[in-house]
Amino acid sequence: MHSGSLKKKPDRAASIASALRTVATEQAGVATLEAALRNGMAEPFAHAVELIAAIKGRIIVTGVGKSGHVGAKIAATFASTGTPAFFVHPAEANHGDLGMIARDDAILAMSWSGETQELKGIIAYARRFGIPLIAITAGETSALARESDVVLQLPRTPEACPHGLAPTTSTLLQLVVGDALAVALLEARGFTPDHFRDLHPGGQLGANLTQVAEIMHDGDDLPLVGLGTMLPEAVKVLSRKRFGCVCVIDGEGRLAGIVTDGDLARNLERNLAECIVDDIMTRLPKTVRPQIMASAALAILNENDISALVVVEDERPVGIVHFHDLLRIGAA
Repeated sequence: MHSGSLKKKPDRAASIASALRTVATEQAGVATLEAALRNGMAEPFAHAVELIAAIKGRIIVTGVGKSGHVGAKIAATFASTGTPAFFVHPAEANHGDLGMIARDDAILAMSWSGETQELKGIIAYARRFGIPLIAITAGETSALARESDVVLQLPRTPEACPHGLAPTTSTLLQLVVGDALAVALLEARGFTPDHFRDLHPGGQLGANLTQVAEIMHDGDDLPLVGLGTMLPEAVKVLSRKRFGCVCVIDGEGRLAGIVTDGDLARNLERNLAECIVDDIMTRLPKTVRPQIMASAALAILNENDISALVVVEDERPVGIVHFHDLLRIGAA
C-alpha cells in the first residue's frame, strides 16, 4: 500500500503505545548488547581498539543501505574525536574508489547479515593488500566474518518494526558499537576538549569549547576599587566600565568582594553616599579560572541567576566575563 493511500486519521493512543513498544524493544536490544560486551564480545572489542589505534593511516568505514547510513555517521564521529576516518560506499569502491584506501589504513565493514554482495570487492581488496579488516555483523559464520581479522558479533534481537523487516534495533546496535569504538579510542589517545575544539571551530559547539581567557575583559577594562573606597566613587567605576559590577580588592590585589547593581538596589534604604564598599559588597562572589570553558561559565551564570563572573588566578582578579560576551560568541 502506498503511503499516500492512508486515509484514516492515526489514533493518538495507538501512536503513543507504538512509540513505547519501540523504545522498550530497542532498550532491550541495547541491554543484550551490553551483556555481550561483558562476555564474548569483550576481547574482540579490545582487539579492534588496539588495531585501529596502531594504524598509521585512517579507518575506512563501509556498508550498504541502512548500515551504510550508520557507517557514515560513525566515520564522522571517528573523525571529530581524533581518529582520522571517512566513509567509502562499497558500490563506488567497486568502480574506482578502492584507490582511496591505502595500505596503512584499516577497514570497518558493517553488515547485519555479513553476506552483502556489494562488500565482496572491498573485502577482496583488503585481503589482497593485507589491510586490517574489522567486521560489525550479526552473521557469525558469514562471508564477512570469515574474512575479517576482528569480528564484533552483534546479538540477534527483535526489530522494533512489528513485521521484523525495517532495520531498527539492528541499526541502533551498529550505531552503539561504533560510538563505543570512537569513545574508547578518544580516551586511549587522551583526546581533550582543546583537541575537540580544534576540530569544531564553528557553531555553538565551537563557542561552548572556547576558554574564558579568550573572551574575558582584562587590564584597564577591569572594574576595580580597593577596600575602603567610598561607595559614590565605586558607583562611578561601575557606571564607566558598564559590567553591572565592580570588583573590590585588598591591599595585595586579592579579590575581597564584589559590588553589583543588585547590591545597590538592596541597600537603597541606607545613606549610600556615606557608605564604603565594605558595607554592602558580596564577600564571596562567584569566580572562575581563565581555562574554564564558555559552556561551564554559562552554566554557572544560569545556575546563580547572575550576569557576570570574575576571572581569578592566585586569588587575584585577572578578568571579567559577562553574559553578553557568551552571547556574542554564540555560546548562550
